[in-house]
Amino acid sequence: MTKKFIFTSESVSEGHPDKVCDQVSDAILDLYLKEDKNSRVACETMATTNRIVLAGEVKIKKNKDSITKDRIEKTIREKIKAIGYEQEGFHWNKLKIENHLHEQSSDISQGVDKKEGDETLGAGDQGIMFGYACDETPSLMPAPIDFSHKILKKLALYRHNNDSFFGPDSKSQVSVLYENDKPKSISSIVVSSQHSNSAGNPEIRKKIIEIIEDALPTEILPSENNILVNPTGRFVVGGPDGDAGLTGRKIIVDTYGGAAPHGGGAFSGKDYTKVDRSAAYMARFLAKNIVGSEIVKKCLIQLSYAIGIAEPISIYLRADKESDVDEKRLVEIIENNFDLSPLGIKKFLNLDRPIYQDTSSYGHFGRKPDKEKGTFSWETMNAVDCFKKNY
Repeated sequence: MTKKFIFTSESVSEGHPDKVCDQVSDAILDLYLKEDKNSRVACETMATTNRIVLAGEVKIKKNKDSITKDRIEKTIREKIKAIGYEQEGFHWNKLKIENHLHEQSSDISQGVDKKEGDETLGAGDQGIMFGYACDETPSLMPAPIDFSHKILKKLALYRHNNDSFFGPDSKSQVSVLYENDKPKSISSIVVSSQHSNSAGNPEIRKKIIEIIEDALPTEILPSENNILVNPTGRFVVGGPDGDAGLTGRKIIVDTYGGAAPHGGGAFSGKDYTKVDRSAAYMARFLAKNIVGSEIVKKCLIQLSYAIGIAEPISIYLRADKESDVDEKRLVEIIENNFDLSPLGIKKFLNLDRPIYQDTSSYGHFGRKPDKEKGTFSWETMNAVDCFKKNY
């Protein structure tokens, strides 16, 4: 029998309140890394009507005096302006900024940095991290989240390059029909986008459908009756003025759209010693290269860590049943060829650079690596031969 089911994932734009906070947190992280690549940063952001609040902990040794409150405030305003917020309830030049960042806890610091001179670093926290890849799309990402991101990236591109009626805040949701675990078509699409008060529903719908048709192959699109645009009717008030935002509240959007498990830890605002981020990036790299080697069609990897301990406590790997592979052998290849300590991951993926602002909207995975900027190194495919040779 043909097995059919529908799976749905959502994405949110750079102007969504939670994504605004993710981007601010990563802008602060990049600011510190520009001055000291060994900075320790865990920056949380809250956004509401014309207000940004920072909290968390930081540690910097080099150029410490260069990170002033004025410079932090300037960085935040520049980020909000780049997103496009110049609205009465949330304006880059009018919002109030509260900065409650403080020095990193010495209890955490002694576990992470106690042997830095000996080339070992402990994990910045305990936790579990997952990496996933599948052969559903060229980016080796699940189709629903891949499609959802593409719609919003096209919408953002249009908004930034045209004097349009669209505002920064938007969401997409794509439901994909699967047959025998393979994506066949899209059964429905939902897009909600903030817009000016003068824009009418017919013109908003017309333009969004044009953007959808530009973003996705027309042969897999649903009928227009199954494309819902601004279902509530109007979406004028949006962004942090319409709903408060918090860092780390869109972790499923950031990863695999719910198609794979999530360890629960957010990414944005955290330096590489926080394995919530670095180990999730490494797990994605490993899973993607295993799928890219065509040994399996789907691969899920879990890594677990204890605070202050460098090496992972456990490595778990699960492949799709159809591929019928020796999962234990794949784990052995990982153990024998890759250093999964925070320092090893940092060196392998070059994570001690200011590369994080680009990751904080439209997903951390399934993106194209940029060698010049050094971004998305975990999306490279340079370990495919390692798995082919050793399996």
